[in-house]
Amino acid sequence: MSNQKSYRSAFILLTVLFFLWGFITVLVDSLIPRLRELFTLTYFQAGLVQFAFFGAFFLLSIPASYILSKIGYKRGIILGLLTMALGCLLFYPAASYREFGIFMLAYFILAAGITVLQVAANPFVAVLGSEGGASSRLNLSQAFNSLGTAVAPVIGAMFILSDVIKTKDEIAVLDGAAKEAYLSTEAAAVQTPFLGLAAFIGLIALVFLFAKLPNMISEASTGTYREAFKNKKLMQGVLAIFFYVGAEVAIGSYLVNYFLDMNLVSVIKENGMMKSIAEAILNSGLAEKDDKAVVGVFVTFYWSGAMIGRFAGAYLTRIMKPGKVLAIFASISIGLIIMSVSTVGLVSMWSILAVGLFNSIMFPTIFTLAIDGIGHLKPKASGLLCTAIVGGAIIPPTFGFLTDYIAFKNALLLIVLCYAYILWFGYKNGKAEVTVL
Repeated sequence: MSNQKSYRSAFILLTVLFFLWGFITVLVDSLIPRLRELFTLTYFQAGLVQFAFFGAFFLLSIPASYILSKIGYKRGIILGLLTMALGCLLFYPAASYREFGIFMLAYFILAAGITVLQVAANPFVAVLGSEGGASSRLNLSQAFNSLGTAVAPVIGAMFILSDVIKTKDEIAVLDGAAKEAYLSTEAAAVQTPFLGLAAFIGLIALVFLFAKLPNMISEASTGTYREAFKNKKLMQGVLAIFFYVGAEVAIGSYLVNYFLDMNLVSVIKENGMMKSIAEAILNSGLAEKDDKAVVGVFVTFYWSGAMIGRFAGAYLTRIMKPGKVLAIFASISIGLIIMSVSTVGLVSMWSILAVGLFNSIMFPTIFTLAIDGIGHLKPKASGLLCTAIVGGAIIPPTFGFLTDYIAFKNALLLIVLCYAYILWFGYKNGKAEVTVL
């Protein structure tokens, strides 16, 4: 009985971590349109924010596994949380001094902490109870991760994007007192939410410090990375994870700018239902809100679609081959993007938002297809698959670079190519019988 209680308490604490890193991962997207105006960045330069964030996964996933093997999973989780808190605290001087380099450093440190948590929390959840219930526990934890990604855009629109941002030229013409007052207000808009997050993360770290967690059971790995690199299906899966994360993050990162580029603010304000949705989420009228906040609230539908789709996808992968479900979801995503490219107004808006629904099962399905039948190489395979999350660092700035030169509609064809590879991977592995995590 005490064992079950211990497992339950540990599971709740770990699930809070899943929510936390999902929330923070998407919250940083809200800063991209703000930083772009604040520092007069191109879309490519703005995309480098995601390069700093997801680059940490590429550099630190494998080292994090080594660190955890030395200090243990409980201490690893605390280390990850404290690193995240440090990253959040760095947003204070970054906003005060308006230094883009400090923002980038803060993003990287924040992502470093999340990387350690990713490596530690997933296997921890898997052993908190019976082996047969591992998948359902991971599904539930990942659903809360999706909940965090769904809530973050609303918080970002309310606290980060809601006020009007002046360009460098507009700031230059302000007199001394007006300029100082404006800069202080701007800094506070970024500092307040991230200081609050730092405090909350510190509290969670304190809880874990005194929490009694079950001992982590680990299996020795006899495989090598050299063997893993020779496994063709695994490396195809690594590439699929790279393209999936890159495509998902690229869409989520640029949705606000994409909607502004299509002049959707006036469309939303003139449509009774859309206006009501925006006002309900923002809990205020739209007249006093910045355009980025008006369109930014709808980004929550992109990320909440992933949460809804995860439950539906979990059922579908039980009654159909996971590879076939993956191929179907990827093909629908391609169709929705093409629809968004080919249309304007609300049709274009909702078709791109609906892609989030079909992103839902992609990561766990690709992951399990890639490691199916790999035996003793699974620990090394997991490290490589987590490293492939670096797609979120490469695809967004590439998409931004293309947008600078050929505009959003044409640049979205890059994202179509990403999903085309995932479609091929799912079709190729359509006969595999695996259990999706």
